[in-house]
Amino acid sequence: MPLRADELVWRPAHVLAALVRSKQLSPVELTETVLTRIEALNPRLNAFCLVTADVARRAAREVEIALARGEPLGPLAGVPFSVKDVLFTRGVRTTGGSRLFADAVPDEDAVAVARLRAAGAVLVGKTNTSEFGHKALTDCPLFGATRNPWNPALTPGGSSGGAAAAVAAGLGPLALGTDGGGSLRIPAAFCGVVGFKPSWGRVPQHPVFPGWELLGVTGPITRTVRDAALVLDVIAGPDDRDRDSLPAEPGSYLAACEASVKGLHVAWSPDLGHAAVEPAVQACCEAAAAAFEELGCHVEVVSPGWEDAEEVFTTLVSAQFWAAWGDRVAEAEAAMDPTLVRFLRRGERVSARDYLRARERVGRLWLEVQEFLARFDLLLTPTTAVAPFPLEARPPREIAGRPVSVLGWMPFTFLFNLTGQPAASVPAGWTDDGRPVGLQIVGRRHADRTVLAAAAAWEAASGWSDRRPPL
Repeated sequence: MPLRADELVWRPAHVLAALVRSKQLSPVELTETVLTRIEALNPRLNAFCLVTADVARRAAREVEIALARGEPLGPLAGVPFSVKDVLFTRGVRTTGGSRLFADAVPDEDAVAVARLRAAGAVLVGKTNTSEFGHKALTDCPLFGATRNPWNPALTPGGSSGGAAAAVAAGLGPLALGTDGGGSLRIPAAFCGVVGFKPSWGRVPQHPVFPGWELLGVTGPITRTVRDAALVLDVIAGPDDRDRDSLPAEPGSYLAACEASVKGLHVAWSPDLGHAAVEPAVQACCEAAAAAFEELGCHVEVVSPGWEDAEEVFTTLVSAQFWAAWGDRVAEAEAAMDPTLVRFLRRGERVSARDYLRARERVGRLWLEVQEFLARFDLLLTPTTAVAPFPLEARPPREIAGRPVSVLGWMPFTFLFNLTGQPAASVPAGWTDDGRPVGLQIVGRRHADRTVLAAAAAWEAASGWSDRRPPL
């Protein structure tokens, strides 16, 4: 019996791909179902800044023809996906959320986009972001603000907030986003879905908007851990245009989700020794961390004692942004997001000496984190220090009665962009008033498979992947 549209949109990508391959589901029907849902819900959410209906229909028909002819199919044949608007898409407008590129149409795909298309996935559109992904919220001068599917009065986080909102709302099971300081994990936490930041170099970065050198990675946002692993199977692997890209690993990331986590040594830190955390967030994450004991892990409460890396992070990124975009400020300041302009002005004040000293501190942070993770297989923390806050509000400057810095609401994510370890955000639970809370799972260098196995084990134990926003 065919699936109803309201059932089809919630099926995981790996299930949809199997249904297409077995001819139980038409890729054209699946694409039309998702496009119809986008048309119905996107005006409320503003998750998509561009819907590529014609491109999607053409790609879906090509998969259907290949099926009829018995031709080989890619692992994601017929499965809809979206792409954050900072990632290049050949022949499809890519603005970076900036008026400076309002009409830009690249002549090549980002490597990850090209690999998903080659795997048969169907591009249904571009998702909203902050301008050049410069902040962990999702609003930009071109397209306005994205709303959280769990409560449209709340922010979805960012800067891959359009991607997370789309996946959470059933507007396609797969989204590609980027993460330079938490931009996959933060919106995944705020929208109750999975965000996976691969190890530095796991997914090649080319071509890119500049500003996130040494920090930014591309990764998936999905509703299930196995779907994130399936996307990683497709997009990971070397490309010589990115000299930092890692050699291919043997085996499948999807298969790694079946691995047992019994016997793993897991560290749980509610605050990394310095963060202020909203009590409801801490309670959800503590309960999730405790559940890892029931999964057979050895869990230890820790306070790593690392310095707060906010100053280092801000110095590096603002300087890189100034180098990338500072020449445009004089002529185009009025067209830019005011928060981006302020960030650029911060970067203008960073000297070469300041920048190089920040790079030295990153080296020391790497040694401290690496030494810590030599003792533990995984580190668990909250993904963010707060649950989603109102869309129109600024990020909180006081948490649990303590004043916090500008990035004090997101103190757990950017450290691992500086040091490069793989990290996932998975739902830890929901607050009493229905706001999603994320748990961050960090692994050792290049241990993407261990992070995926742990995330999959927690997903199976908690059952959160069946929860839907009240749309």
